[in-house]
Amino acid sequence: MIQRSVIMSIAKTHLLSKLKQTIIAALGVTFGIGSYITLVSFMTGLNNMLDDLILNQTPHIHIYNEIQPSKQQPVDIYEALSGSLNMVRSIKPKQTQKKIHNAQPLIDLLEKDPRVRGALPQVKTQIFYIAGPIDLGGNLTGVNILQEAELSNLGDYIVEGSPQDLENTANAIILGSGVAEKMSLEIGERVQVNTVQGELFPLKVVGIYQSGISDIDNIQSYTNLKTAQKILGQPENYITDINVKLYDTDDAVGLAKKIEEQYGLRAVDVQTANAQFETGNTVRNLISYSVSVTLLLVAGFGIYNILNMLIYEKMNDIAILKATGFTGRDVQWVFMSQALIIGIIGGVTGLLVGYLLSVVISNTPFETEALPTIETYPVNFDPWFYIIGISFAIVATFFAGYLPSKRAKKIDPVRIINRL
Repeated sequence: MIQRSVIMSIAKTHLLSKLKQTIIAALGVTFGIGSYITLVSFMTGLNNMLDDLILNQTPHIHIYNEIQPSKQQPVDIYEALSGSLNMVRSIKPKQTQKKIHNAQPLIDLLEKDPRVRGALPQVKTQIFYIAGPIDLGGNLTGVNILQEAELSNLGDYIVEGSPQDLENTANAIILGSGVAEKMSLEIGERVQVNTVQGELFPLKVVGIYQSGISDIDNIQSYTNLKTAQKILGQPENYITDINVKLYDTDDAVGLAKKIEEQYGLRAVDVQTANAQFETGNTVRNLISYSVSVTLLLVAGFGIYNILNMLIYEKMNDIAILKATGFTGRDVQWVFMSQALIIGIIGGVTGLLVGYLLSVVISNTPFETEALPTIETYPVNFDPWFYIIGISFAIVATFFAGYLPSKRAKKIDPVRIINRL
């Protein structure tokens, strides 16, 4: 077998002698890899943004007391009618408390679980916001604001004020942006909240909250846990909901089921709560990866066609190489080397082009009132995309060059020389 250095020298000479075709082949790889990097980085960046928008505001497990109809009616208890067909109409829900019984011991137990990042107590209630002649229905949630900001990224959605302002101010409230806009309220002003029991309670506006989901922003507000308990006239152990954050969301289903079985509470895991969103996310990822792979395959076929034509044009050179002692395997490696050189040069250039385009996109302003925390288009600079890109470029060009090179290996030099 001829030395590798000689084979590489001949491969380079062939590529340089047909520089235009070489550039076109390399540009095909560059276009494929660059398009792949740009598309997959942008699409996964968008998907991550949507994940953050939805999942950051969704607990991994939501624990609460669910209102259910009574399964056993008084007539079922009456033994004299036990053998009869009893039909009961207008069944009313059983009397249940919104309060979670022994909530604090449950929170303490959950926080000892190594799978749990944190268990966040909440008090949720329906209220009316009253400012002057205007009143709006909405939801008030009492929280430990600093814990929420740390574990649920709530602070990222407070566009005016800060979580610390709510923590340090007694009888304060962070209003949803829709509520504040409709009632013309600003930071420092006061709003009265009216509970379903008819109690009025004045609160100072210390922040504006904007989730990017208008249905939430038009009704939602936050206050301190103790303030919410005070508004409802309840003691400090009054907790209506517990939001659990996990290190791994895959643990949510099993832990939620265990909580329901042991404590008789309703525990909704994040997969169940966002089943439709997860399906849409999977479909979006599938589309982006399918388009990306298609671009790479098209580039591979382009290289195959160019190398195939190059072999036809180099028939005389192949005959001379074989006549001077080159084996069929040597000739095959000449053309395989050309394919790999094109793949490496085009792949590296494609990575650079994809990276530069991704940087341009990531610095392009993206301003919308619906997403106040987003200033530029989201791009995911995952190193794995670049590793996959260059690997695919080399593998694709290898196989694209294999068939033409195998054909060159079988060429009979005598038949070619006789034609000259």
